[in-house]
Amino acid sequence: MASLFDTYSTQVAKRRVFFSFHYQNDIWRVNQVRQSWRYNHENTRETEGFFDGSIWESSKRTGPDSLKALIREGIKNTSVTCVLAGAQTFQRRWVRYEIARSVVKGNGLLTVKVHLMGDREGYISAEGPNPLDYMGLYCAGDRILFAEHDGRKWVQYSDYTQALELPATWAKPHDTNVIRLSRYAGCYCYKTQIGSANFSSWVHQAAADVGR
Repeated sequence: MASLFDTYSTQVAKRRVFFSFHYQNDIWRVNQVRQSWRYNHENTRETEGFFDGSIWESSKRTGPDSLKALIREGIKNTSVTCVLAGAQTFQRRWVRYEIARSVVKGNGLLTVKVHLMGDREGYISAEGPNPLDYMGLYCAGDRILFAEHDGRKWVQYSDYTQALELPATWAKPHDTNVIRLSRYAGCYCYKTQIGSANFSSWVHQAAADVGR
């Protein structure tokens, strides 16, 4: 697990985008996405670009409470969360927590698949599932709660068990049938859908989807 957040802005609005990804598998691919964006928007970065804020080397932290605090702090001033999905991102505990805290914060969500970006040796990877398909919402009594898929079935999400307030634009669950978070978010492929040119519009849409 690793995350980074960068500033994304336009002339009419400033957005901070929190990025969630599997550090060990995908940092090389993630860095290509960042560098490609910078190169292709060199003349307009001040109004269109996102800039390095920090790289989260969370594996160096000790204990889950420290990790959770780090994630909460990183998400605090953001309005959109982008999951950069590789082959195994959907399985990562801390990616799931970053997603959960983003929902609590009211961030817009989107998934951008990076499996077709080469690694250090130029190899692409298998396409992994959308991590937002493995997190969801359900209703228990009058409380809306998180659920996660453990590979066999939906279970209550244990890293955040408080009731949720959802964006007004989201359909709310009315029973124990789980609504996947992917229902509320776009999913794109950076390579085939030309992310270097279209990422800004994807972020705009994610923000609009939650009224931000």
